Amino acid sequence: MEALRKPLPTSFRITGYTSQAKALLGIIKSQFFSELLSRRPEPDEELPKPSCLPWYPEELAWQLDMHRAMIRKSVPLQKLHHFLVTETESGNISRQETVSMIPPLLLNVKPQHKVLDMCAAPGSKTAQLIEMLHADNTAVPEGFIVANDSDNKRCYLLVHQTKRLQSPSFMITNQDASHMPNIQVTQKNGQIGSLLYDRILCDVPCSGDGTLRKNIDMWTKWTPQNSNNLHSLQMRILRRGLELLEIEGRLVYSTCSLNPVENEAVIAAMLNTCEGSVKLADISDRLPGLKTEAGVKKWKIMSKQRDWYSSIDEVPEKLHTQIRQSMFPPSNIEDLHIDKCIRILPHRQNTGGFFVAVLQKTARLPWMSVKQPKPLLAAVAEDGQVGQGGEEEKDGEEGEEEKEGAGDKKERSPPLKKMRWGGYKEDPYFFLEETDVIWQPIKDFYDLDPSFPVNCLMTRCSEGKKRHLYIASPAIKDILVNNEKAQRVKVINTGVKILSRSDKKGVDCDFRLCQEGVRTLLPFMRKRRLQITDMEDVKTLLTQENPFLYRMTSLLHAQLKETTTGSLVFIYSPLESEESPSFTVEMVGWKGKVSVRSFVPKDTRMHILRLCGMDVSSIDAAFQLKLEKIEEKRKADGKYGGHEEEDETKSNEATGEDEEKMAGIEEKAFGGGDIEIGIEAKEDLDLEKMDNAVDEASYSNGAEKLEKIIDDNKLATEQS
Repeated sequence: MEALRKPLPTSFRITGYTSQAKALLGIIKSQFFSELLSRRPEPDEELPKPSCLPWYPEELAWQLDMHRAMIRKSVPLQKLHHFLVTETESGNISRQETVSMIPPLLLNVKPQHKVLDMCAAPGSKTAQLIEMLHADNTAVPEGFIVANDSDNKRCYLLVHQTKRLQSPSFMITNQDASHMPNIQVTQKNGQIGSLLYDRILCDVPCSGDGTLRKNIDMWTKWTPQNSNNLHSLQMRILRRGLELLEIEGRLVYSTCSLNPVENEAVIAAMLNTCEGSVKLADISDRLPGLKTEAGVKKWKIMSKQRDWYSSIDEVPEKLHTQIRQSMFPPSNIEDLHIDKCIRILPHRQNTGGFFVAVLQKTARLPWMSVKQPKPLLAAVAEDGQVGQGGEEEKDGEEGEEEKEGAGDKKERSPPLKKMRWGGYKEDPYFFLEETDVIWQPIKDFYDLDPSFPVNCLMTRCSEGKKRHLYIASPAIKDILVNNEKAQRVKVINTGVKILSRSDKKGVDCDFRLCQEGVRTLLPFMRKRRLQITDMEDVKTLLTQENPFLYRMTSLLHAQLKETTTGSLVFIYSPLESEESPSFTVEMVGWKGKVSVRSFVPKDTRMHILRLCGMDVSSIDAAFQLKLEKIEEKRKADGKYGGHEEEDETKSNEATGEDEEKMAGIEEKAFGGGDIEIGIEAKEDLDLEKMDNAVDEASYSNGAEKLEKIIDDNKLATEQS
């Protein structure tokens, strides 16, 4: 209980599938962690010690025991916070709760796997799965990921969280997980059949009692009835996941709850229902360094009236609709090896509470019968249950037989509920034909290799000018094409934007490259790719708005002179050394008649400049102003205000609410994250215009303009 009363530590991990991961790790250790470890704190200053998660591969996950008040008062923590904000937005760091990193690691996804994330939002685990799919740095892997969530609004949060990883082998759907429909795909024999997955993540909705350290409201809202109400839904989702799983496939079931009704009870009931076709995998040695507890074998159930029951025989008949037999430990629980499940307790490694079980499907499920694939629209039963297809097609009207024997009574699984459609209606996807009039100029301008999958290019409009072109992997295209007419799969988002229309006069191609899709397109480009050998060229491109060609070094200047006007890619790969590992940076740019510029978003610019060894805080005027405020407060007060409420109030008044507003502006970059850091934005001081104005000037070559903007807004702040 003492551990639950403490705030949850901040944790993050470095995106591990890019060549820049090791270089970024070196920067974190040398520039941020070294200062926290070596600096002597002020009397009222707390500096947490960063710790590497020992069970996460390659030192890519870290944890710090810090909270909002600490960040507000410390310059080193403000720098670290600013670093986390910008790197998260550029997709190179993911801020994620420690225990949330465990299920994807146990799923063990490979680039060729077909993966389903049944309850994906907000997307931190899904992002891990995408990284694993691209682990060999393949731009378009053979496998793919279908990320699903039943909440339409949370699906768009999922889009925001995952689009930074820029994968063409990824699709977001909006379906009830317990009714997840059969997705029709082209099988190896050329026939159309239902898709079965190699890996399934089943992170089901739960009561969340393991998140007491993060969600303070849980202390007053939690009741045992929450778990009892969710048990049936969790059973249905797990059952549907097992039906969609390939034989010899792996499913990870997880919750952020510690209640056995949501964990061991669900697993035990499903193992008995599957009659040996599914077994628990031993994962005790998969993550060395992770302290876990084995799954429990004994528990009781509490009713809404707060009465305890040890078996279904003790439950009054009027409560049988609330308390089911599957909630209790079965008599054969020793034979089910429930101890192979793992529990993560908050006090063991300063984390949240969590439960994980890994299930291996070894044979056909007992209620599944071998049938020929049915048309998708015909595979819906009267009770709303979607027929199970593929190699193991289920008769829609055939359910699990209720069996009674000498042992426990095996009751029917809870009936599937009717699926409801809602949310926004998405525009369909239209695939480009090789005969389309826009394709040949694009192919010639960038000299694309004949192996480029032009038929995988798509747009969201069938008529008029095509504004943007997206690319999806061949496997994702196959899903979209084969399920378009049936309309049983509601696709929210897929593909990566690689080209956007740019109607510039004097250019042979109407489409320019997009930074988010350059990594996918670059392997096929044989022209308009310029190699940068000098780091100074990178800094010039990213810190000056429209530098003249003569400002570049001689080697790059010569390449630019030979290149016609239009979009292009700059590629920079520094030489590897002991201090800095090798990495590759791709930057989309535009070559004009006498100047050149980069088309790189602000956060990505700052990331690249960090890799080049530049202190980006000096070019971010809004952040620099925030640090100056902290220093002014230190000089004026001689302290930060301590931990007492009265001193904290005085400190805030002395500093002014503009500091909090500016911090709040940067906090917007974390929308929808698993853990929140920073200060809530105030509404009475509109400094967002100042931030936008500074942003426009921060990368330009006019220092006087930048200083004037800062001075004018300082004056406006004081007057307000």
